[in-house]
Amino acid sequence: MDHLISPLSPTPPSNRWWSEKTTAVVTGANKGIGFAVVKRLLELGLTVVLTARNEENGSHAVDCLRRIGFRNVRFFCLDVSDPPSIATFVSWFRLNFGVLDILVNNAAVSFNEVGDNSIKKPETTIKTNYYGAKLLTEALLPLFSRSVSVSRILNISSRLGALNKLRNPSIRQTLEDESLTYEQIDATVNLFLDEVKSGNWEKQGWPENWADYAVSKMALNAYSRVLARHNDGKKLSVNCFCPGFTRTSMTGGQGTHTADEAAATVAKLVLLPPENLTSGKFYICSHQKKIISKL
Repeated sequence: MDHLISPLSPTPPSNRWWSEKTTAVVTGANKGIGFAVVKRLLELGLTVVLTARNEENGSHAVDCLRRIGFRNVRFFCLDVSDPPSIATFVSWFRLNFGVLDILVNNAAVSFNEVGDNSIKKPETTIKTNYYGAKLLTEALLPLFSRSVSVSRILNISSRLGALNKLRNPSIRQTLEDESLTYEQIDATVNLFLDEVKSGNWEKQGWPENWADYAVSKMALNAYSRVLARHNDGKKLSVNCFCPGFTRTSMTGGQGTHTADEAAATVAKLVLLPPENLTSGKFYICSHQKKIISKL
């Protein structure tokens, strides 16, 4: 169950542990929350790699940042739904930086309009939102620096992926199991896709609203929890964050707060001092309050 904690101030902690040598990667960052996160981390003095699947849009985003004075920003074209693109990016990053400190998996797609309950292109949604984050994370794991501080992975998720959205008790029990495995998560996702194809997904108790998006984020949450468990004690923090109803293109410009406000909380979470870091948590940002719970 979620429980309230004191608000997470957007002001960074005074005991600053990072420097311009601290490197962060933010995916899907040519606009919206991703772009705002890059800008906020640059303001705080980090080096940031901005990635986007469209080279023109990504280059334009970096040019905009450089025009207002930010120099420690690089762009690389990355489509997280394409394994060869991930491999190319990781090779480039290893050659140019070698060590990674922070990964913000923000890249996501949704083919549902607000208020639309239909299923559209579920395979693409899950391939991007779940498998994209998973495959990129696994490819970058060997590059995380764990010698001095604690490396951080923050997966941008959604409360739509909460397990209480599942109406199928068997599937929910599987995902709630403390011994959940990666294989079980993949099997659950494949089951959903099979039932979408057969037209039985509604009868089988999957989320009623934005089902493909919800299942993709449900799987991402579960993956984050298992990854955190497997890296317990290894100087790697893995958490999820729901930015809430944010005004971006994905929401058609609707929302209760701006991308900059969401990004301030993202920066706060990934820059917490090592002694205050959590792992395996799900943070929810709602208007004027913050909630934290176990994944």
